[in-house]
Amino acid sequence: MNHTKNARRLAAALAVPVLLLTASACGSDDGGSSDAKVTVEGKFGEKPEISVPKDTKPADKLVVKTLTEGTGAKAEKGSFVRLDFAGQTMKDNKPLGGTWATQDKSGSKGPRRQMVQQLGQPSQEMPAKVLDAVIGQKAGSRIEVEGTAKALIGDQLNPQAGVKPEDGLVWVIDIVGAQKVDPKAEVKGEQAKPEEGMPEVKANAQKAADITIPKDTKPPTDLKDQVLIKGSGPEIKAGDGLIAQYTGVKWEDGKKFDSSWDHSGATAFQIGTGSVVQGWDKGLVGKHVGDRVELVIPPKFGYGGQPGSELDKNTLVFVVDIVGKV
Repeated sequence: MNHTKNARRLAAALAVPVLLLTASACGSDDGGSSDAKVTVEGKFGEKPEISVPKDTKPADKLVVKTLTEGTGAKAEKGSFVRLDFAGQTMKDNKPLGGTWATQDKSGSKGPRRQMVQQLGQPSQEMPAKVLDAVIGQKAGSRIEVEGTAKALIGDQLNPQAGVKPEDGLVWVIDIVGAQKVDPKAEVKGEQAKPEEGMPEVKANAQKAADITIPKDTKPPTDLKDQVLIKGSGPEIKAGDGLIAQYTGVKWEDGKKFDSSWDHSGATAFQIGTGSVVQGWDKGLVGKHVGDRVELVIPPKFGYGGQPGSELDKNTLVFVVDIVGKV
């Protein structure tokens, strides 16, 4: 299982109405000038209103404009970022996906679902060249990225998307946060013994943890969580991008089904917005950077009720090292 598919097992991707890509595109351009008279109204943190006059001719190169320059951490290649974005075609203003219309699955008034992504890794929400435009920008910045579909997507443009190579595309991106974390980062400290009925955890340096399910013990019917190592970092709040190492096994047979250590190392998900399985949202909001947390997640808070999931009937056990947040 590749890293992108691995991430999708925990996280639900943002909706992209127009399937522009046939596969993840790579590479970036240096940018160029544009004759397009694109107007963007709205401040950083507000939904942008994008206006494009009729018969506007898009640039045949990727163009990046800084609309608002932030003062936060610089987003580098490999950084984890949390983004708001809106995209549309120039010709007919057809939406290309975004975060402003998303909301918590529960219907609550909690934080809006945003895009959490590691720069340099493939994305299912945004073309690679557009995402690469975030590199070098500071948190708090709003940028505009525009150009023809050929310039921004190239040979990866899906011919069934209804977008021609010469059509203009534009994205407005707010860089809400940026954080650089070592992909091999892991939590250190003396580990507590498991509480009664909880699986035993043996941490392995730079490898997936060994998790032993207690014998002759039925899985719990409700979510269980235990902090095995208590960190001293900032609290994880709903809406944060949680950066973690993790290992997951099935309670029923103790077999590992996933681990960040088997892929690219530390990975990130937005927490507390319905972007991941409920067991993560319920069990990890309120924890702290530096914590090692064990979660036991029954199907109703995992993949239960998700048609086609091979884990819909399983109780899942995760060990999560919270190594950062964005």
